Amino acid sequence: MILHRYFARKFLLTYLAILTVFFVLMAMVDLIEQVQRHAKRDLAFIDLLGLTLLNVPEGLYSVMPLVMILATVTMYLGLARSSELVVTRAAGRSALNSLMAPLIVAGLIGALAVTTMNPIVAATSKRYHALSTTYRTGSSDALSISAEGLWLRQGGPEGQTVIRASRANPDGTILFGVSFLSYAADGGPIRRIQAKAAQLDGGTWLLQGARVWPLGAGINPQEGVNDREKMRIPTTLTQERIQDSFGKPNAIQFWNLPDYIAQLRAAGFSARRHAVWYQMEMARPLFLMAMVLLGAAFTMRHIRFASTGVSVLSAVMLGFGLYYVRNFAQVLGENGQIPVMLAAWAPSVASVLLATGLVLHMEDG
Repeated sequence: MILHRYFARKFLLTYLAILTVFFVLMAMVDLIEQVQRHAKRDLAFIDLLGLTLLNVPEGLYSVMPLVMILATVTMYLGLARSSELVVTRAAGRSALNSLMAPLIVAGLIGALAVTTMNPIVAATSKRYHALSTTYRTGSSDALSISAEGLWLRQGGPEGQTVIRASRANPDGTILFGVSFLSYAADGGPIRRIQAKAAQLDGGTWLLQGARVWPLGAGINPQEGVNDREKMRIPTTLTQERIQDSFGKPNAIQFWNLPDYIAQLRAAGFSARRHAVWYQMEMARPLFLMAMVLLGAAFTMRHIRFASTGVSVLSAVMLGFGLYYVRNFAQVLGENGQIPVMLAAWAPSVASVLLATGLVLHMEDG
């Protein structure tokens, strides 16, 4: 038990140290990118630093498998050089026994990442994209989906417009049962529009079967009502910006994803992308445990200095290969070419089986 606690503590400290190094490096690189991206906006340094701190958690969350395999390689190389694994074997403990503690720690880190870090990353990512859009375009767009339908907001120097629709097509370019409520720059409402459908068409909303009510102080909306068969309303929204507003699953907290998927389907959007992401988050602890097994397979033996580089390179490259296969399966699942459960769980399960086979082959030969 004492030996397991020792290996667990050593692995956790190594993982946290490497994670801190990645955080510092990624923050420095991202800060430079933010300076270049917003060079024409003349933003204050504190604003750029805020954007960096909001954006780094998303990148750090995505490289967790790489950090895990590097932590495993670093720990077992240290144990091999200090002959601690030799002492462990001499004490009657199999070297495979030393893997139990790091595997448990990796599983706990994965579970903590999904249940705790995921909501933090979702919040910071959402805030980053909102601030970045505001700094870059001078206006903020938002999309919200609820049981009552979906809500959009578009803005500009002339004012804000709130859009509500009962449902939409899967790519968000056609809204049905839609209403527009326009506000002037000073905040007062100036116009309300209801239409059967609104289609995004070259920087404008093309409305079908529209009815317009003028709003404002001293105006009777019913007297000025106007029916139009077709009508165009300028917009700053694009298909990409609409899809980015609701289409990035990592911007939704893990705990809210099941309800959000149900709301997406009720609103007419395709929720397959979010369903794949949700299942892949469930499988994340298993994939992180596979990275531990993979790193240990190449470094838990007492290796010579000349072969150290080859072993580390082999472990890291194979880890990159499995990470690529996992992302490729995610793309196939999002495109509907393979089932959601297969796309999410098959890479993690296959990685564990492959890494376990390598560990058994390297250790017991």
